[in-house]
Amino acid sequence: MNILLVDDHAVVREGYKALLNAMLPEYTVLEAADGQQTHHLLKMFTIDTLVLDINLAKESGLLLASDFLAKQPSLKIIFFSMFEDCAILQRAMQTGAMGYISKSSPPDTLISAIKVVAKGQKYIERSLAVNLANQLLNADVDIAEKLTKREFEIFIATAMGKTRFDIANELALSAKTVSNALTVIKRKLNTVPSEFAELATKHGYVGKA
Repeated sequence: MNILLVDDHAVVREGYKALLNAMLPEYTVLEAADGQQTHHLLKMFTIDTLVLDINLAKESGLLLASDFLAKQPSLKIIFFSMFEDCAILQRAMQTGAMGYISKSSPPDTLISAIKVVAKGQKYIERSLAVNLANQLLNADVDIAEKLTKREFEIFIATAMGKTRFDIANELALSAKTVSNALTVIKRKLNTVPSEFAELATKHGYVGKA
């Protein structure tokens, strides 16, 4: 069985890889730094579980997860992240991921998550699940909840500096469709595309430049 670790920090990958090799010797642990490397390894190997950083340097783990699952629906994805915000957790699970844990959690949390999702069950770290319940009772509606899945993808891509032509090509849409979506997004969020990056960073969907 194969586990693929995806994180843009080599030190993080090496640390988790050492942990997994020690605690789950029945698995072969592979690693990737970005989406391109991940796509390559997914073609070369049968990956059972993918442990994915939600906020890579130049890519959104949320968008990558949707892409990976579209091509390999049986893939079990566990997000691991420094973000413990309710809206991000919700959006992560809406991609079809099986688990979500914090990078600040004890090492055995990842082991538990892998074992649980291997059985086809979802895993959300206990403290995050409690926060989720509390925030659902009290939180204002987040930008992710105001947008459709496609609008959110276009919002994130724009926030990362991609043009409407780039987005159209990546999502197999026409440039006009992307432009129309941007108009709807601007109305829903009451902002303009030039402010998408700041808004997305504020909410933790992309990293700071």
